[in-house]
Amino acid sequence: MRTALRFTGALLVAFTAALPAAWADTVTLRMGNEYPANSITAEGDAFFAEKVKELTGGAVVIETQFDAKLGKSADLFAAVGRGEVDLADPFAGSLDKADPLFLLSSLPFVAVTPAQSKALLDAARPEYERALAAHNQKLLYVTPWPPSGIWAKKPVDTADALKGLRIRTYDKTGEDVFARLGAVPASISFADAQAKLANGEMDAALTSGDGGAGRKLWDVLTNFTELNYAAPLSFATIGTAAWDKLTDDQRKGVLEAAAATEQRQWQVVQDRVAKNYEAMRGHGMTITTGLSESFVAALRAAAKPAVEAWTARTGERGGRILAEYEGRK
Repeated sequence: MRTALRFTGALLVAFTAALPAAWADTVTLRMGNEYPANSITAEGDAFFAEKVKELTGGAVVIETQFDAKLGKSADLFAAVGRGEVDLADPFAGSLDKADPLFLLSSLPFVAVTPAQSKALLDAARPEYERALAAHNQKLLYVTPWPPSGIWAKKPVDTADALKGLRIRTYDKTGEDVFARLGAVPASISFADAQAKLANGEMDAALTSGDGGAGRKLWDVLTNFTELNYAAPLSFATIGTAAWDKLTDDQRKGVLEAAAATEQRQWQVVQDRVAKNYEAMRGHGMTITTGLSESFVAALRAAAKPAVEAWTARTGERGGRILAEYEGRK
């Protein structure tokens, strides 16, 4: 009997030693996102987590947390940089205090379709990666949002309709643009916007149909005006501290999962607007499209100084990215 037990033990030791290094220990990592589980970014994070599990043979487990349970976008970004949260998928426009470069994708009327957003990303990606590295983070994948419009209790389809409108924007650039149009804007995280809209502190929100549909803003706002203001991005990143925990095989699996996720996200966004509009109309919302030339001209005129200010803030790299983008369009 003892001989048999020694033999069995030897087999177990030999089998364990033969396991791939990536399977030797399970690494569990936390990933935060301020948006709800049915938003385009959160769905991508869930796909990524499953893909990581598959490609690492369960050696790396990504625990996803949505609805700002681990913090809002700017807070998550800082926490990942400090090693307090392992991964996050923050909205880029919330990260301007870390680097004004992150305002690029939400610049008004620069990239307003998924195709334009992808061209702008391709022009800027090396700079994004350098900026993230400066904050102890590695870019894994990017998610495009559907184009932004205005959620409100009535159509916001004229310059007069913006006068005095208390509107939530998602970045400082948006504040500047809508202030020039006579609105009363405030840059507020999406996690905080719903309560302020519900209690009457704010009248409207600049966001995509996706983000609003995910939070069911139709409970308090009955109209969506299609502005095609911007098609911004969110960045899924992993902190240096978490990356250093992984073996080479585990890193390979994570990167393959990230590439598959980004490919999925750019495919999903193609028909996302139609699906969002269908859901919004199903909840009794009115969607206003086809804005007048005079209103579009007023919006673009208000946006131009904001784009120029961003270019001045970012210097040579900002101008170079925009020039390269124009060549890719």
